[in-house]
Amino acid sequence: MEPAETIKTLGQFPVGCRLLVRSKKDWRFAVVVRRTEEFISISVASPNGYNYRLRKAAELEVSGDGPIPCLVSKENDLWRENFSNYDTRW
Repeated sequence: MEPAETIKTLGQFPVGCRLLVRSKKDWRFAVVVRRTEEFISISVASPNGYNYRLRKAAELEVSGDGPIPCLVSKENDLWRENFSNYDTRW
């Protein structure tokens, strides 16, 4: 079995691909919803139940933590340490 190819930029992700994105305070789930040559639109899930869209450049670097792609952030925290708390009942 051949290893999957490594994705290096956000522009290489297909529509529907899930990834982690750093917000101002914490890491959140996101999904690619639209692609053009210049930008990528992603829908980010907020802890209060709503979604919001962000427009990012297609050249942004993406790193991987195992099978989980993460958009590279200026912050130095790891997503496992500062992940958004979505529903405390579970």
